[in-house]
Amino acid sequence: MKIRIALIAFGGNALLPEDQKGLQEEQMRNAQKAAEMMVQIIKKGYELIVVHGNGPQVGNLLIQMEEASNKVPPFSLDVCDAMTEGSMGFMLEKAIINELRRNSIDKDVATVITQVVVDKDDPAFQKPTKPVGPFYPKFRAQQLRRQKKWTMVEDAGRGYRKVVPSPKPIDIVPKWIIRDLVMSGRVVIAAGGGGIPVILNSRGLYEGVEAVIDKDYASSLLAREVGAELFIILTGIPRVYYNFGQPDQKPLSVITVEEAKKYLAEGQFPAGSMGPKIKAAIEYIEAGGKEVLITSASHLRAALINRSGTRIVAGVSEKQMIELGGQA
Repeated sequence: MKIRIALIAFGGNALLPEDQKGLQEEQMRNAQKAAEMMVQIIKKGYELIVVHGNGPQVGNLLIQMEEASNKVPPFSLDVCDAMTEGSMGFMLEKAIINELRRNSIDKDVATVITQVVVDKDDPAFQKPTKPVGPFYPKFRAQQLRRQKKWTMVEDAGRGYRKVVPSPKPIDIVPKWIIRDLVMSGRVVIAAGGGGIPVILNSRGLYEGVEAVIDKDYASSLLAREVGAELFIILTGIPRVYYNFGQPDQKPLSVITVEEAKKYLAEGQFPAGSMGPKIKAAIEYIEAGGKEVLITSASHLRAALINRSGTRIVAGVSEKQMIELGGQA
C-alpha cells in the first residue's frame, strides 16, 4: 500500500497565545490541544510531519537572556532557535504520544533538531527586517550596535529592537533522516520555527547565522523534499477570502495555482499575513505537490472532510471541484 505523507505547519502562538502568560503549564495544555489535531490527520491514513513556529518562544528566551546578560553570557539567535526546537519538540512529542495512546494507535514520535541552509548571498542579508527579542533603551541599543554589530531600529516610541534578515530556505540538512523516519511510520516533529538558519562558508562547512526563516517557506521546502501528498497550513481563519475584511468578501473553497498567482498580483494576499502562506503553497504545488489545505485549528476536522478550509491545487476539473467542496 502506498504511504501517504501529510505535513502540517502551525504558528508558535498555538502553544503560546498572546492572551496567556506563557507559563509552562499553559504551554503543556496547549500542546495537548495541538496533539488532538495531529491525531485527526493520522486517523485519515497519513504518516505525519509536524512543523511549528517559535516566534513568541524565541522572543521570550531572548528577553530572559538580556535580563541575565550580566551574569550569564547570552547565546546567539541560531542557538536560541535550537533551544526552542528542543523544548517545544519535547512538549509536542509527549502530548502526541499520549494522544496516540488514548486512541490505541501504536506509533513512535521523534523530534529532529533541523538545520536549514540559506544562501549567504541572499539579498535579505543586506536589508534586515524581522524584529526579534526585547525592547532596549537608546543607550543599550547604541552599546549593542557597537559591541555586536547588531542592526537596531526604533519601534513606535517603545524602544529599540534588534532586526535580522529573513532569507529563503534552499535545503534541509537532515531531510533524508526525516524522510526515513516518516516512511517507517514515525511521527516526526521537524524544522521548528523554520529551522536553524545555516550557511555554507568558504570552506564548505555549515555555519549558523543570525536570521529568521519563515516557517511556511521551510515547511513547503520540506514537504517537497520528502514527497508529502498533503501540505496543511494552519492560520487564524477557517478559509482564505477574496476581498478579506470587505463587505463583499468571498470565501475561496478551491483555487488553482494560476488563480492564486492572479490574486497575489492583485494584492489580495498581503506580505505581512496571508501572502507568504499562498506563496509557499504555490512553490509546493509547482514542484509536484498534490494539494495544500489552508484552514484554522478549530476547523481542521471539518476541512479534512471537505467541509471547510481552502484547497490549492495545480488544476481542477468540474467533477473534482464538486468532490472538493464546490466552486471557488
